[in-house]
Amino acid sequence: MYKVMLLNDDYTPMEFVVTVLERFFGMDREKATVVMLKVHNEGAGLAGIYPRDIAETKVGQVTGFAREHQHPLQCMMEEYR
Repeated sequence: MYKVMLLNDDYTPMEFVVTVLERFFGMDREKATVVMLKVHNEGAGLAGIYPRDIAETKVGQVTGFAREHQHPLQCMMEEYR
């Protein structure tokens, strides 16, 4: 299993991060806002835990969506232990 993490940057709007969490990780607005604030305040936030292939797909989807909207939002995965 792999953790999918969103990383903070100084340019991506908070509302865009909330939208990403709702759209790609199925969170409601309240949960997405909590995770977004964690990303903002702590530098990273957990979007979800998935099997490797799903985690890779999520990272690609988020990265592509952010680039389409000209935001530098970074999404990464790391092994869950």
